[in-house]
Amino acid sequence: MKDTLRSLWIWTSAVILIIIWFPMLAIVRLFDRDPVRYRTGRMFRRLGAMMTKANPLWTLKIFGETISDVRRPYVIVSNHQSMADVPIIANLPWEMKWLTKIELFKLPVIGWMLRMSGDIPVDRKNKRAAAQAFVKASRYLSQKCSVIFFPEGTRSPDGLVHKFADGAFQLAIREQVPVLPLVVEGSRDCLPKRSWKFGKPKEILLKVLLPVETVDLNSGDTENLRDRIRNLIIEQIAEWRGVDPAEVDALQLPS
Repeated sequence: MKDTLRSLWIWTSAVILIIIWFPMLAIVRLFDRDPVRYRTGRMFRRLGAMMTKANPLWTLKIFGETISDVRRPYVIVSNHQSMADVPIIANLPWEMKWLTKIELFKLPVIGWMLRMSGDIPVDRKNKRAAAQAFVKASRYLSQKCSVIFFPEGTRSPDGLVHKFADGAFQLAIREQVPVLPLVVEGSRDCLPKRSWKFGKPKEILLKVLLPVETVDLNSGDTENLRDRIRNLIIEQIAEWRGVDPAEVDALQLPS
């Protein structure tokens, strides 16, 4: 009963924040002349940061690299443990456009906010639409705005790091921009998959790893780049958990 009441309170707080944020975001968008809507996007990310701060169950610790030039574009990739990852990553102090499943863009209020901020809809059932999403991501990179991917494609069901898709790494090589890996740990039990209830109080760790350059790489290097980034993320999670990296790698465990 306590968990139910606590979860209801947190969701109610989130709804109130969204109601407050929507008109403010609309005003910022009205005056934002930047082609990438940088200020509008930053305003939207602050909503995620506020949701993190308003949740009494979450303690977020951020480690790692500091990005001095927020308008240097990166292809940002992160492991994905739960829905909580989105507001958690929004605490980072720079703008990045999110590739988000198209179903969310069809929702009232949240979908409108995604559109105002310039995030990128992805229709996984339509290959042409998916290709158009990458075209839009390329355009953002050329306009000095980062884009972010969850290359696992969906939330991890078991807290392990699963197979990475190639798309983000192909994009980084094609546009000759660095890949910036993020590592999230501890969020899986905060908001478990297929559950609306929040878990017990939890410390969540977010680390920004060193950027990995793609200069002089070509399309034939995609798999090596993908595996290099994935291994860096696995190694950091394993270090935090105090286990061997093989115990974090879903591809190395027996099926």
